[in-house]
Amino acid sequence: MIGYYILIGAIALVSWLVSNKLKQKFARYSKVQLRNGMSGREIAEKMLADNGINDVEVISVKGQLTDHYNPKNKTVNLSESVYNQRNAAAAAVAAHECGHAVQHAQAYSALGMRSALVPIVSATSGMSQWLVIGGLILGGAAGVGMGYWVAVAGVVFMGFATLFSFITLPVEYDASNRALAWLNNKHMLSQEEQAAAEDALKWAARTYLVAAIGALASLLYWALQVFGGRD
Repeated sequence: MIGYYILIGAIALVSWLVSNKLKQKFARYSKVQLRNGMSGREIAEKMLADNGINDVEVISVKGQLTDHYNPKNKTVNLSESVYNQRNAAAAAVAAHECGHAVQHAQAYSALGMRSALVPIVSATSGMSQWLVIGGLILGGAAGVGMGYWVAVAGVVFMGFATLFSFITLPVEYDASNRALAWLNNKHMLSQEEQAAAEDALKWAARTYLVAAIGALASLLYWALQVFGGRD
């Protein structure tokens, strides 16, 4: 268990560092005002229109960094700071979320796989670690096979969460690439603004990378505890 806590602590530290750097970047690029004067909402609506998407609504939601695309009701949800602001950070986020809408419209396979995993991960992720720990304790105390299989179920559930994290990577990177390509091809931003948008999205993507590495490390650790202890 000590090794696990060291592992989790190291991953948590890296995650905090990346998240903190991301916040710094967005704070910095929120001061880079767009020369075209467009708000995040206007950027999003134009990108959707340019891609022939007319059935997706751009709406404002509360919170910070709460921006997301909802494929169920076809809405691009932008946080208030992105929806109303007219800066490079807002443009980057708005275009990125519209990148997901374009993926959905074009039936991007990785997005479909991630969406299919959402209900499974939602139902199993919260109990996976407890099943593993409980199974190991039960197996060690009773010396019977039931605890082992309970632990195996927990590892399988962790596997779903890890798979979800890794499928998320191409989905997020592709959305950013679509966003940056559109911003560049349509000459929406100046050279300075484009560089700021690219850097902001690069750091945002790194948060998903750290999360995926953390999920994999945790899965491997617990899998070793379960399967490594078998004769």
